[in-house]
Amino acid sequence: MKQKKTTLNRRRFLKSTLLGASGIVAGATGVKAQGTFLDSAGKDSVKMIYRTLGNTGIKLPILSMGVMRADNPNLVRAVLDKGIVHLDTAHVYQQGRNEEMLGEVLKDYPRDSFVLATKIAAAGKDRKTGMYNEEATEEDFLNKFDISMKRLGLDYVDILYHHSVSTREAALHEPILAAMKKVKESGRARHLGISTHKNEPEVIMAAIDSGVYEVVLTSYNFKQEHIKEMEELIRKASDAGLGVIAMKTMAGGFLDKERNQPVNAKAALKWALKNPNIHTSIRGFTSFDQLDDDLSIFEDMELTEEEKKDILLAQTSQGLYCTACEDCLDQCKKGLNIPDLMRAYMYTYGYRELTKAKELVADLNLPADICSACVVCTVHCTKGFSVADKVKDVHRILEVPSDFIV
Repeated sequence: MKQKKTTLNRRRFLKSTLLGASGIVAGATGVKAQGTFLDSAGKDSVKMIYRTLGNTGIKLPILSMGVMRADNPNLVRAVLDKGIVHLDTAHVYQQGRNEEMLGEVLKDYPRDSFVLATKIAAAGKDRKTGMYNEEATEEDFLNKFDISMKRLGLDYVDILYHHSVSTREAALHEPILAAMKKVKESGRARHLGISTHKNEPEVIMAAIDSGVYEVVLTSYNFKQEHIKEMEELIRKASDAGLGVIAMKTMAGGFLDKERNQPVNAKAALKWALKNPNIHTSIRGFTSFDQLDDDLSIFEDMELTEEEKKDILLAQTSQGLYCTACEDCLDQCKKGLNIPDLMRAYMYTYGYRELTKAKELVADLNLPADICSACVVCTVHCTKGFSVADKVKDVHRILEVPSDFIV
């Protein structure tokens, strides 16, 4: 009897629904030809709306660029030339290539013409509990920051974030705070921040209490179940002088795995920015068309009746966005980290960020026979997700050769 193959060959891979769209196979850029968006009017063609980032004093357009998925330097140039000055990256994005690409682009711009943020994730994190072990050291954090600065080719960043924090204890972990304070005292970071996309209210409150963090980068969208609590904590943070930046405003990007029902990006941005305590929102542009569409929010910040309907549809649809409520954690017989697997699923099908999805799934050290021993799944998702199907589906990404993924 022939042994069943466990890895995908190239033909099967290209046909697989896992990658059933352009722009994610090696060699595809996912953007239009160079210079498509640029016009002679430049930044004067867009009338920006600005808000001040808390007590930092930095005045930013309410629209900023999350560079995580961008790989075209001309798109970044178009963003800057249109007057969007804030660029957000991280040490881990595209395995460091994202910072390197930005470093090359920013050589051509005066240092005071842009606001650059990068993020460092501490080592030794337990993905289930969000807590750190002894590996989360000051030395490790500083070493990673040194590497990021070499990639960027800058003397300083405007904001340095403690990246992807989900508990109060992690937010206040003394070795990380000590490392960040050293960076600021050295002049290599003007301001310090924290980013969170899980258990956000607790992390925001810790940031307020810390006396160290000056900026909070947080998930904020119309699908969050604890939105009232979020809004109250965001108000408290703003009142305390912290800058507040929204991310993941599109709540997964699509309502379906096949990507036939996109979230209305403009409506989602307007929804988030109607909160005056959100000082700017980072948007993950990957094309010139997306940039053009999002810039049009400056023409009218009010939600149209059609946009309100789109938001309501997205709110009531299951979609791809996991709120990380963690009600599922004690339900799985195998103790799987369901919220992280659902996040990897969103990265795969909503954002087409396969590298990040594969790294996340690989970090979970899952058994090869995932879900095979369970006749019936015991996990009941509050959002109605078919958890077993999604887990088995996204687990397949480990079979995809890394050189097939951009």
